[in-house]
Amino acid sequence: MRNVFVNLFFVRPEPSSGPWVLVDAGLPGAAGKIRHAAETLFGEGARPEAIIMTHGHFDHAGALKTLAEHWDVPVYAHRLELPYLTGRSSYPPPDPTVGGGAMALMSVLYPKTPYDLGNRAHELPTDGSVPNLPGWRWVHTPGHTPGHVSFFRDSDRLLIAGDAFVTVEQESAIAVWEQRQEVHGPPKYFTCDWHAARNSVETLAQLKPAIAATGHGVPMRGDALQQELEQLAREFNRLAVPAHGRYVHQPAQTDESGVVSVPPPVISPRTPLLVGATAAVVGLAAYAILTQRRNGSNKHLKRRKQNRMRRHHLDYPEAYASGVIDPFAPTDEGEYNPYHPI
Repeated sequence: MRNVFVNLFFVRPEPSSGPWVLVDAGLPGAAGKIRHAAETLFGEGARPEAIIMTHGHFDHAGALKTLAEHWDVPVYAHRLELPYLTGRSSYPPPDPTVGGGAMALMSVLYPKTPYDLGNRAHELPTDGSVPNLPGWRWVHTPGHTPGHVSFFRDSDRLLIAGDAFVTVEQESAIAVWEQRQEVHGPPKYFTCDWHAARNSVETLAQLKPAIAATGHGVPMRGDALQQELEQLAREFNRLAVPAHGRYVHQPAQTDESGVVSVPPPVISPRTPLLVGATAAVVGLAAYAILTQRRNGSNKHLKRRKQNRMRRHHLDYPEAYASGVIDPFAPTDEGEYNPYHPI
């Protein structure tokens, strides 16, 4: 499910029945939308067995506490990620000087305070297994954050990569808006250890994933994915590491208690002006888009939904007889279904 500009995933071992888990938890304020999506997929009152985190940045953990409390479920993360999910430490500061576009410049405005899940936060099993997901294993892929993990299913080489690498140029607001599908390194403005990030991409490339679902961008599969991921691993310094930035030559130092030290910021006299201008432009664009949608698109969307529901009713009447739409039934490939499995 895409939540504005970040992805989260509903995962279950069996394709059409059984328990499920949520991987990552979207942006602040997204809890209602995520619960609605879960009930669309799994039925009224659906709740996961657990929430499992690739990492805890604000765009992946924004609705985490609300969802964990509403569903009364445990949250699992790597032990090096737990300080940022239990209120002990904030992440290393973002770096808006890495370049690439508005998303990077605006990183100084992103929420920075840690989340405190209390005793709901648990360490992932040390044997590499993933709670409630038999057949999956977690892989430690640090660099973007100290305790970042990815999830891999060996049977079909399906990879949930989080932000170890992504399939959109996340620093650019234009690329994010257009969702240009191409393999990129981790979002630069939040990556605090580039040496570790390179090693993590090399590790994931060696898995030769058949499908990669990342924290940002449209999932990729097949030869294009493997070729671009292998190229990223070979040429990581050229393709992913910024030309300048706070953590380029010196990583943040962290341990199990959180951040120990960070290098000094890279000071640019233009940065405050650029951030202000970018925020203003993005704000105006968002307001214009929302206004246009309210004024001109509601009728079109309503008609499209009615037509889609009517076609689905004709093709799959048993789904409506039970009152629950089966998201795993075949769909028209010409239509976008944000809840359909990969």
